[in-house]
Amino acid sequence: MQAFNAVPSLPVYRTDEIRRIESSAQGAGFSDLMERAGLAAAELARALASDTRKPVLVLAGPGNNGGDAFVVARHLKQWWHRVVLVHAGERARLSADAAAAFDAWGAAGGQTLSELPTALGSYALIVDGLFGIGLERSLSGRYAELVASVNASGVPTLALDVPSGLHSNSGRMLGCAVRARYTITFIALKPGLLTLDGPDCCGELHVSDLDLDVASLLAPPGMTIGSAILRTVLPARARNSHKGTFGSVGIVGGATGMSGAALLAARAAINLGSGRVYVGFLAKDPLSVDALQPELMLRAVEEVLGMDALSCLVLGPGLSHSAGAKRCVDRALGLEVPLVVDADALNLIGANAELQHLCSVRSAPTVMTPHPAEAARLSGKSTAEIQDDRIGAALWLADRYRAVIALKGVGTVVATPDGHYGINTSGNPGMASAGMGDVLSGVLGALIAQGAPAVTATCAAVCLHGLAADRCRQQVGGPVGITASEVTVAAREILNSAIYSSTEPN
Repeated sequence: MQAFNAVPSLPVYRTDEIRRIESSAQGAGFSDLMERAGLAAAELARALASDTRKPVLVLAGPGNNGGDAFVVARHLKQWWHRVVLVHAGERARLSADAAAAFDAWGAAGGQTLSELPTALGSYALIVDGLFGIGLERSLSGRYAELVASVNASGVPTLALDVPSGLHSNSGRMLGCAVRARYTITFIALKPGLLTLDGPDCCGELHVSDLDLDVASLLAPPGMTIGSAILRTVLPARARNSHKGTFGSVGIVGGATGMSGAALLAARAAINLGSGRVYVGFLAKDPLSVDALQPELMLRAVEEVLGMDALSCLVLGPGLSHSAGAKRCVDRALGLEVPLVVDADALNLIGANAELQHLCSVRSAPTVMTPHPAEAARLSGKSTAEIQDDRIGAALWLADRYRAVIALKGVGTVVATPDGHYGINTSGNPGMASAGMGDVLSGVLGALIAQGAPAVTATCAAVCLHGLAADRCRQQVGGPVGITASEVTVAAREILNSAIYSSTEPN
């Protein structure tokens, strides 16, 4: 069994929240945040630019991100690095703090260029200080050309706070964005670094809190979903246990031609610890046994929906959009059982106001796991609008449906009706494969059936799902061809290693 790496959760703040923290810190006497940020970035840059025979290129923009870059350049120069600084702005238009940093750079003997030098490939490191968290408009003209030159240079790039051109709240590229190998972000993580295009742009993430007690200045509304949650999602099993101890999961779906989706969810549920798993098929001629997982109990859909002893019901894998499927959703929404809603069930709810109402007034816990297109149908928006503000979209859905929402995608967002959210950081492109969502719903159903609260189970499931895919990627040497079935097996291994220590398990 591989050792389990328990990674803690970290606070996440959007731009307006970072501004409030900065304001509070300044009011408490912290007037040197730019100096602190520049020093922290300079120390990292010094470690990254270990080949001192090559110069470091520092790009300073027209705002406070440029001020951070001036401080970085000054420290590197004082540490005997050769530094070339390009300022893509005007001294007269800088803020007071950024202007002071510009002047300090000049006082230290630094020279400032207004255009990129030639032969960018000759530099040890490029420091991107063009734009930070305040950018709202798309980059064009000279700034877009600078970004294109940096990306084409082949030189490792260190971005300050966020890669230039990346929207710090949403993670979308504003026309274009720097593809950094490293990013050092200040005060705390921002959502845009963790979701949508953020992970592709920011590279290896470093966080400097600038010696602030950030959580005391503003309680974080968002957190990353660290793998440490897997240590607490379920207790170690007592020897005096039986299958009834670990709950019963019902899977409802599997219309004609789509039995595989329901089976993938069911196999995930049984492999992740459910005591019993029942599969209710909507197909007229359902399977009588799953040859690969004969432990599953296969039934007609009406039989599963009529069971009184279910601990959790997973609704939607392979359900279809038929009238019979709609009746299944209608009936399931009225059951007093924790409900995981996925796939076609989400689409049916999104298309029907009555089903939407039934979902929003449920008293038992509800978890919904839409991908962006499904989230768009549930909200009446476009997929692009969902992706433009994944955090806001997930929070809106959680409030609208009084449900825990797992908005899938790069940096899956888990949102709760009370306005809190988590962002998952595990996973890889190999998860862009058929059946992955079905496995997630089965894992989630298993955790809820074994007693995990809906929010905890959802956060743990999306984290575990991604970690399992990461292990598969490691085992096969890349993300190509990873299957949902492989992820199920890896998830079981990781959950066991998280719950049980290296000593003999309970």
